[in-house]
Amino acid sequence: MIGLIRVILVAIPSTIYYAFRIAWASRSRRPEQRRMLEDAPRKWSRLMLRAAGVRVVLENEGVIDPDRPQILVANHVSWFDVPAVAGHLPGKYRFVAKQELTKVPLFGPAWQAAGHIAIDRYDRTKAIDSLAEARRKLEEDRPTVVMFAEGTRSPTGELRPFKKGAFILGIQTGVEVVPAAILGSREVMSKGSWWIHTGRTIRIRFGTPIPVDGLAMKDRDSLTERAHRAVAALLVDGPPDSTA
Repeated sequence: MIGLIRVILVAIPSTIYYAFRIAWASRSRRPEQRRMLEDAPRKWSRLMLRAAGVRVVLENEGVIDPDRPQILVANHVSWFDVPAVAGHLPGKYRFVAKQELTKVPLFGPAWQAAGHIAIDRYDRTKAIDSLAEARRKLEEDRPTVVMFAEGTRSPTGELRPFKKGAFILGIQTGVEVVPAAILGSREVMSKGSWWIHTGRTIRIRFGTPIPVDGLAMKDRDSLTERAHRAVAALLVDGPPDSTA
């Protein structure tokens, strides 16, 4: 309970502060202000992790190339997956996440103003529009696009089947897919629970990038399965050249 109280006490003022900073930066043309759109989510996420007493360790992070676009697909078991990735992923990134986040006061509008993409899981037409927006950002901004391929948090921690959106996006853009496994976040806070366990470590394991060169839309199912197997292996064995 102490962990939850501490996170709430940090989350409220920091969310207000960074939401207004992002709102201001999104209307500015000055480069030093525009940088806040990149810096604020990372700083806010690290504050949340610090308040919860959570340490994050990256394994094999050298596969993330800040100089070119990539699509990161990861498992999803906890609310803390988001700040763990957002606080420590190298380079520029954009999340593609559920539409419901946009309804969170202050956080939702700031999250969108910072360039992240909402996807409606229940409206196919709107979901396609969201993927088109992600495609545009990959081509123009060249970030790492982060997608939790299961579509929602796993209540048991078991890896669920992947949705195809990330892999359609990869084939459409020719951008490689990087599998990643997030371990330890469910021990911090599981789905459906408000209890935060402090003093834990979250590990993010990056796997070997999966190239999409030469793939067509008919290959989306096989690409999806290949990425699912890669994430499942990372959850058990880790990357072959792990640095931690």
